[in-house]
Amino acid sequence: MRNVIIAGFVVVLVSTSLLFAPDKKEGADQKKPSKEEMMAMMMKLGTPGAEHEKLKQFEGTWDADVTIQMDASEQPMNSKGKMINKMILGGRYLQGDFKGEFMGMPFEGMSMTGYDNNKKQYQMGWIDSMSTMMVMSSGSADSAGKVFTFTATVDCPFAGGPQKMRQVLTVVDNDHHTFESYDIYPDGKEWKGMTIKYTRAKNENAAR
Repeated sequence: MRNVIIAGFVVVLVSTSLLFAPDKKEGADQKKPSKEEMMAMMMKLGTPGAEHEKLKQFEGTWDADVTIQMDASEQPMNSKGKMINKMILGGRYLQGDFKGEFMGMPFEGMSMTGYDNNKKQYQMGWIDSMSTMMVMSSGSADSAGKVFTFTATVDCPFAGGPQKMRQVLTVVDNDHHTFESYDIYPDGKEWKGMTIKYTRAKNENAAR
């Protein structure tokens, strides 16, 4: 693990060196930072802050009530599931493991959510057992850390091209939060295709 961490710093230092390398074609006179300055920069960018603290409220085991509706002509599909969230890598990321069902079949998914100190934005990735596509989203949170809004663009096989999405994670209280996913059409109209209502598991409430 130590070697992996050192290797990671080396990659970042090399990348940063290239970033600040003078552009001979344009004759840029940008001063290259020292190794010490680059290391200090990396330590600052790699340190969890207040934005990461906001993710800790989602830790725990959650019962999920899932509603999916493809379009207005179809009846909503309802299912149950369970999400286990935990902060990993020193409080830098929130890892989620979901298990449930979809259309009567077992379904599993994983999420990874973090805050990029460099880009100053939240980022979220999702993979599951019914797709080979990684959905990558980015967004922000309100000042209270109660509403997180993400946007993503995926290659939709049904739409025949890029499909924009908006995802909203809303904290209701300490034991409840919701996840809503909207498809955004070319004309700007939205369709809420999925809602997940999360309730903290009872056995966890008993231990609190």
